[in-house]
Amino acid sequence: MFGRSRSWVGGGHGKSSRNIHSLDHLKYLYHVLTKNTTVTEQNRNLLVETIRSITEILIWGDQNDSSVFDFFLEKNMFVFFLNILRQKSGRYVCVQLLQTLNILFENISHETSLYYLLSNNYVNSIIVHKFDFSDEEIMAYYISFLKTLSLKLNNHTVHFFYNEHTNDFALYTEAIKFFNHPESMVRIAVRTITLNVYKVSLDNQAMLHYIRDKTAVPYFSNLVWFIGSHVIELDNCVQTDEEHRNRGKLSDLVAEHLDHLHYLNDILIINCEFLNDVLTDHLLNRLFLPLYVYSLENQDKGGERPKISLPVSLYLLSQVFLIIHHAPLVNSLAEVILNGDLSEMYAKTEQDVQRSCAKPSIRCFIKPTETLERSLEMNKHKGKRRVQKRPNYKNVGEEEDEEKGPTEDAQDDAEKAKGTEGGSKGIKTSGENEDIWNINKLKTMSKEIEMVIMERSKLPELAASTSMQEQNTTDEEKSAATGLESVQWNRPFLDMVYHALDSPDDDYHALFVLCLLYAMSHNNGMEPEKLERIQLPEPSAAEKTVYNHLLAERLIRIMNSAAQPDGKIRLTTLELSCLLLKQQVVTSTGCIIKDVHLACLEGAREESVHLLRHFYKGEEIFLDMFEDEYRSMTMKPMNVEYLMMDVSILLPPTGTPLTGIDFVKRLPCGDVERTRRAIRVFFMLRSLSLQLRGEPETQLPLTREEDLIKTDDVLDLNNSDLIACTVITKDGGMVQRFLAVDIYQMSLVEPDVSRLGWGVVKFAGLLQDMQVTGVEDDSRALNITIHKPASSPHSKPFPILQATFVFSDHIRCIIAKQRLAKGRIQARRMKMQRIAALLDLPIQPTTEVLGFGLGSSSSSQHLPFRFYDQCRRGSSDPTVQRSVFASVDKVPGFAVAQCINQHSSPSLSSPSPSASGSPSGSGSTSHCDSGGASSSSTSSVAQSPSVRSGRKGRRRVFSLSEADSHGGHWV
Repeated sequence: MFGRSRSWVGGGHGKSSRNIHSLDHLKYLYHVLTKNTTVTEQNRNLLVETIRSITEILIWGDQNDSSVFDFFLEKNMFVFFLNILRQKSGRYVCVQLLQTLNILFENISHETSLYYLLSNNYVNSIIVHKFDFSDEEIMAYYISFLKTLSLKLNNHTVHFFYNEHTNDFALYTEAIKFFNHPESMVRIAVRTITLNVYKVSLDNQAMLHYIRDKTAVPYFSNLVWFIGSHVIELDNCVQTDEEHRNRGKLSDLVAEHLDHLHYLNDILIINCEFLNDVLTDHLLNRLFLPLYVYSLENQDKGGERPKISLPVSLYLLSQVFLIIHHAPLVNSLAEVILNGDLSEMYAKTEQDVQRSCAKPSIRCFIKPTETLERSLEMNKHKGKRRVQKRPNYKNVGEEEDEEKGPTEDAQDDAEKAKGTEGGSKGIKTSGENEDIWNINKLKTMSKEIEMVIMERSKLPELAASTSMQEQNTTDEEKSAATGLESVQWNRPFLDMVYHALDSPDDDYHALFVLCLLYAMSHNNGMEPEKLERIQLPEPSAAEKTVYNHLLAERLIRIMNSAAQPDGKIRLTTLELSCLLLKQQVVTSTGCIIKDVHLACLEGAREESVHLLRHFYKGEEIFLDMFEDEYRSMTMKPMNVEYLMMDVSILLPPTGTPLTGIDFVKRLPCGDVERTRRAIRVFFMLRSLSLQLRGEPETQLPLTREEDLIKTDDVLDLNNSDLIACTVITKDGGMVQRFLAVDIYQMSLVEPDVSRLGWGVVKFAGLLQDMQVTGVEDDSRALNITIHKPASSPHSKPFPILQATFVFSDHIRCIIAKQRLAKGRIQARRMKMQRIAALLDLPIQPTTEVLGFGLGSSSSSQHLPFRFYDQCRRGSSDPTVQRSVFASVDKVPGFAVAQCINQHSSPSLSSPSPSASGSPSGSGSTSHCDSGGASSSSTSSVAQSPSVRSGRKGRRRVFSLSEADSHGGHWV
């Protein structure tokens, strides 16, 4: 297309246009523009291609040839772009031009080139051009163009956009008009533009005054109303979606509210003091207090004011404290929640609120009297006769605003001036003359700062005086003041918090209250004194001497309810209760919990043990669920911020998995989920009980990584049963290995070249996760698959070994298959016995492990491969005192030790009474408890070094019960 157009223009420029990235070609394109100043249907495509080519040359010249921009500026070529827009040449040309300009400004890197493009104010003319914003594509490219320009803002380029003499900032004012655009991407771009502008305004006082005096109050008031309207829509969606049918829409509304909070927090983080004051005042008095906090109280008392439901209010307040950490905002909000009084709010009538709605200091959620666009135009044209309105994103003028008479406009101007004065807290209104404003700005700055600080400090001083007055009140005065005006009415919101935690039916409200308390206590901007009033210490508090007994009792009551068979407490609520209780009573030096509360907690733990006993089964699925739940709980601890992003907790608790809600956030369904829930409850309460008592966990997990054989461990394989085999992997690789079966694992080893009888582990896997099948056409081969334990119950197991084992003959193949199958059964049985020991259930002692009878005197000749006989090695051998493993000192299940007394009982099936100092049956009562070391076992281990020095002592093979009764230490 462009080649044909070039021949149509003709001339001697054809030869120079061969190199499209050159100054000569730019001159040729300039010639094309001069010949086609009017856009027609015939030359429309030609002009679009010409503009694209000019953009490419400018980007190339920015990096290679500065003379390109010299020519572009000399010929004033930007004016051609503007003239093409002003001719209303149609949608196609506008879209292509905006796209080209966006690419141009995105790729310009040198500031000098950027200055060339921004000079002569042509860019601002394009910004204020009346595009057809009803076209989605034009809207998208336009807002993207504004966003690209905002990213180029700095202390030097800002002067091209903000005109201090005309007091105009088109890039900012035109962008914020789309703050409530129905398209989310447009709203996100507007937020990015405003944040970039606010960051640059910190170093430009004139621009800061303009933003504060002429745009802050109308923009923030309309933004707050827009957020509140979304909140009311969210509340309506929650109340009408009991069947979980509108979760998609609800998810979008929650995501929008989170975006708003993060945007507000980003503005506050910029730390522009005057903007923060105006924004904080509007958020508190126009949104958080009148809509969020006042909805916590009985809704029948509120009259006709807008309110939201209690769960939604708690949910949104939790998000506020989790995201926003601006100290003046969060402390003022917490002050009302913890010590607020609604008597004044209820006394006001709706007419009073309407009359005083122009003052942000009055707490009311009400729509602004003017739209943002009209407010910006009025502030810009103060003192001018004619007001020219710019179109909104729909390109539709607001005729209803035009119909207002002069009286109404004058009244609106007066109310607007009052609103600006109240929002700026003593700062001069936007109606003053700009000349006076420019001359006295340095003088008034200090006064403004003093007045803002005084205004912002009123609430903390009032709270401090109230606290001091309470401290100076005598006991007689306090007792006389009890009655209807007691704490129950003076602190209605705090009373609601405690009442919600005491609900016997379900945890619908309790979960939100716990999230709110957690968010408040973990907010970095919160003053510790605010939390100390309700005895809720910070997590990082160095010393804790007292805690909230009432809150602790409510939390323990939730734990006790969760341990009941018919409990309606979700696992998320239980875990959050445990976190808050630990936060209250656990310190760096110990625990300050009262004995009575600890006893109640122990009672709840015992209830969880009894609950889990009902689900204890001898089948394999229980062991898998037990280990999976423990692994999932430890690998993925609760994240409250992620929890408060989930919309499913906003809806009433359900017990069906068909909703797609995570298991921990709903009630169980069926025996399998009830078993999982009982296991989780047992784990949480056991862990909490041990932490409060200051005791370490010694029995969980059932499989400890430090006790397992690992790759490259060197083992003593003398007198061990090894089976040679060829391992054929799935990818076709073949290696020669020796198969060895341990108590919990199977290993593939190869001989150690440095020591005879020792082997190096090349692979080790758990027997309980192994599957063994025969090969149909080969009696000497086995298909063996070992899966890695799943990280969650819903994830698919990942095979860490999937290979074919080929043995020398079918006899060795049958032996290997039997040993692997029997080892898997025995490994699972031993773990089930350890679970039974945790639940204080009777245990049947195991008399045979992997085919080795423990009652025969020849058992010492058939030890598993992990243990070697120290008595058979010479004293000069450097490995006498080392462990059997190169990196493992403890082995679950078996142990080899020297006999303490040469005349001890020859029985090998149970500990000797003379050695243990306890009845012979004591070994079997705790044989699965690896951490339950008795005093007798301690004395036995203490004597072992002296016994080890004797070379004539008889060897004994300890069973699992004896090894575990010695505290898990083996020689």
